[in-house]
Amino acid sequence: MRILIVEDDMILGEGLCEGLRLSGYTVDWLTYGEEALHALEADAFDAVILDLALPGCSGLEVLTHWRRSGHYTPVLILTAREGNDECIRALDLGADEHVVKPVDTEVLEARLRVLHRRANGHPDNRLSCGDISLDRGDRMVWLGDRELALSAYEFLVLEALMERPGRSLSREQLEARLYGWEGGPESNSLQVLIHKLRSKLGAERIVTVRGMGYRLHA
Repeated sequence: MRILIVEDDMILGEGLCEGLRLSGYTVDWLTYGEEALHALEADAFDAVILDLALPGCSGLEVLTHWRRSGHYTPVLILTAREGNDECIRALDLGADEHVVKPVDTEVLEARLRVLHRRANGHPDNRLSCGDISLDRGDRMVWLGDRELALSAYEFLVLEALMERPGRSLSREQLEARLYGWEGGPESNSLQVLIHKLRSKLGAERIVTVRGMGYRLHA
């Protein structure tokens, strides 16, 4: 899952980034409201964690702009206290969920998984394509009844492909899912990951679509 965090508290922001990355999420982080206004126009995120008290442009203004611009990425609000007026207004403006600071990382991750499932029409953390099964919560993958050992990056690539079975994902889309704004470590890193996945799933499972990218085949 690729997450955008919009939070100006440096200690909290760094903690959220570190915790989510350790759990296998791809995380991008902004600290100013004005920077966040157009963040959803050029990049695709699975969810946004949005603080309401931001310098330059408030979280409510950012959220209002996103929704009026037709961006419906799930938004989880960070709030200082339960049930405050700003939080209620944010939910009414189109936010999907909220958590109270200080944030429990495990609770935050569970809320993010719920938002992601809801946005993609999945009833639980399981994805399947043919005899391939993936569990987002436990970060486990099976081929038939055999559990597969995948690296964190291999898991992210397979997860992205399994969310859209039969549809092509471009190299740019997959690399953004893997590395966010930081960029990849090597120019051929995605090809290496695809090769490793093919060796574990079967070469015929991941199809190269010339000029478009890759597609998972059941």
